[in-house]
Amino acid sequence: MRLARVEELLATLVGFPTVSASSNLALIDWVEGFLNRAGFTVTRIAAEGAPKAGLLARFGEGEGGVLLSAHTDVVPTDGQRWSVDPFSLTRRGDRLLGRGTTDMKGFIACVLALAETLRDAPPKCPVMIALSWDEEVGCRGIPQMIDRVIPELGRPDLCIVGEPTLMRLGIGHKGKASYRATCHGEAKHSAMAPRFTNALHLAAELIAALRAAQERLAEQGAQDAAYDIASSTVHAGRMQGGVALNIVPEHAEVEFEIRHLAQERAEDILAGIESDLPEGIEITRTGAYPGLDTDPSRPEIAPLAALLPDAAPLKVSYGTEAGFFAALGIPTVVCGPGTMADGHQPDESIARAQLDLCCDVLDRLLRG
Repeated sequence: MRLARVEELLATLVGFPTVSASSNLALIDWVEGFLNRAGFTVTRIAAEGAPKAGLLARFGEGEGGVLLSAHTDVVPTDGQRWSVDPFSLTRRGDRLLGRGTTDMKGFIACVLALAETLRDAPPKCPVMIALSWDEEVGCRGIPQMIDRVIPELGRPDLCIVGEPTLMRLGIGHKGKASYRATCHGEAKHSAMAPRFTNALHLAAELIAALRAAQERLAEQGAQDAAYDIASSTVHAGRMQGGVALNIVPEHAEVEFEIRHLAQERAEDILAGIESDLPEGIEITRTGAYPGLDTDPSRPEIAPLAALLPDAAPLKVSYGTEAGFFAALGIPTVVCGPGTMADGHQPDESIARAQLDLCCDVLDRLLRG
């Protein structure tokens, strides 16, 4: 019966096409009404300059409690070959298909299924919910919400960010900072090219500096063997510039990122890169989120770990919003149903057994 209700709620959530480039307001409106009817106190937080919003919600009195966190946006389906409608939940054997089933509307459905039962079967501690927007495009929503979390909800004992970990205990991930480098050249005839600054040449020097920084990090930087790649990393993902072959390029852009271990700062890595660059390159940060490095021995985590089939802690390769909550001094872990290997692809899906396990863990955690 519980799993059937989760499927019903997940079908509704998947039906909202909350791709990051689009509005999430229809979903937020629906969830806000749902939680109000379930007896939660709900605070809506409007995005700055966009038709989007997030929610903070609380049920129960007293100190402490558990905060359950998720993002409402999903990645696009454009260019992907789906065998089903991505925004209509489809059951195929023991799996449920649809955009966001794994990342991360499956977790939200489990949370909502629990939420509507709390009035009749009260939890042993306050239950809090945080739903954000634009996580998939660089965690743009949660920075606008994070300063409201403790004033609106109180300070929880534990925050669970429900990104897919197969319900294992995620205690860490790298932080990330993304940048746009603008290279300035001189638009002159290519017959005189050696006399003028070529923006693409500057971009090439930047790429070389990024590669050199990566080599330094791999050989001399901090190391954490819990990650597939033990060091911080630097990656150039996009370069463009020039308008015609016979014109010296006046403008070029390079977009790059730094994914850094908790022991290192993106600012320090960037400073090392900039020290190798010629004049004519301007670098602007376009986004960032902090890493996560939670001590698994913290007592606040023990009740959750005791309920997991595999309590061995792990560090995940992808980024999440967890570092924002940890920066508030809240013990924070990443733990949710499904696996990221099933997300961000055609026919994204989640096993029904994972949803059932998530519901069971949350129910026992909050009710004892």
